[in-house]
Amino acid sequence: MTNPKWLQVAARSSGQHTWTLGYVFEKYREYEGKSAEALAEELGCSLETLAWLSLCRRPSEERFAEHLEEIGKRFEVEPHRLAAVIRHVEVLDELPPRRDANEEEGEDSFLLAARDYTDEDDETNS
Repeated sequence: MTNPKWLQVAARSSGQHTWTLGYVFEKYREYEGKSAEALAEELGCSLETLAWLSLCRRPSEERFAEHLEEIGKRFEVEPHRLAAVIRHVEVLDELPPRRDANEEEGEDSFLLAARDYTDEDDETNS
């Protein structure tokens, strides 16, 4: 079976919609510096399958495992591999953007240091 001519265009544009796997794949490739070929290999699928997967909705949190199983069966992709990619992107999307070492810290920047707390600390603060 040959893929429709519009598939690659649709797969690329799906990367602009956060509710699609296309967005997840685009961000994953950006974060990890991977090509589409490398991502397809990581997921254990062809580039054509990756394009079709890109058009899918992201699994909902309420039925995440169930949706992963359905996607995995439909596209013959290992659900655990797909879950790892999705969760990786979700975590990195929540983190603040990385700054270059040359960038100056802004007004709201601050550093926190962890240390052990002792009873002596309590006495010196009183």
